[in-house]
Amino acid sequence: MSAQRVRPRADSSDTDAFEVPAAVLCTICGQSDCSGCTPADETASGVMAIVPWERPGGTAWSRLWGTALATTQGADAFFSALPDGALPPAVRFAIVAEMLAVGSMVAMLLPLAALALPNLALQVIGDPEMRVRAIEWFVIGVPALALWMVVAHASHGAALDAGARKQGARPQRRRALRFGLYSCGWDLMTGPLGAIWMLGSRGAKAAAEVLALSMRVPGRASDALLKGVYGLPEDAAARARRTGTVVAVISAIVSAFGLLLAIALA
Repeated sequence: MSAQRVRPRADSSDTDAFEVPAAVLCTICGQSDCSGCTPADETASGVMAIVPWERPGGTAWSRLWGTALATTQGADAFFSALPDGALPPAVRFAIVAEMLAVGSMVAMLLPLAALALPNLALQVIGDPEMRVRAIEWFVIGVPALALWMVVAHASHGAALDAGARKQGARPQRRRALRFGLYSCGWDLMTGPLGAIWMLGSRGAKAAAEVLALSMRVPGRASDALLKGVYGLPEDAAARARRTGTVVAVISAIVSAFGLLLAIALA
């Protein structure tokens, strides 16, 4: 666990002053009982923030959830000190995270759709041709939607880099792409599977806290990147974030139409 030690400032005039034991807080999630969101890495102002997914050792499953949690609950510290590095590990994380996020969302919505449209559900179950067609849509649609989400997140990172450069910051294109790819952890943590994982591993209160962060995390993470990595002041970071958001929304809409057209023609 990366930790910061907080000690009270002793008054030098007080001869009876004594040292109070340090409080150890995780610099990623801010909790005193954290088992270790991320260890440190000397890349941003001496603060260490190695991405758990890229950490050697451990299982891929534990590294996946450690990274997803850090990108959501510890978004401020994680993205402000996001180190530069290779893109392939970040791409793999993004694809796995989005496949799980989209797959779990579809799995949750299918029973609800069946309850809302019982006649159609019975037709699909009873008609072999419709059943095969539904499976084909699932097999094609889930990966296609997951890949679209990955592209949308990566485009958001690239747009933030463009916005930051417009404000005079030094280009950080690869780090911005890593930001976009690792931000796919938001979708995993705030989706049905993330809620189940949080509920089982950390309890109902922690699961509710992560779900409450779902609307605030993108803005917090973007600000952390722009201020921590690009070194932009408050006003410049806000302008760069607005530029990045507009570009990302336009890119997402255009790519969504392309995806729908491709699926319709498939």
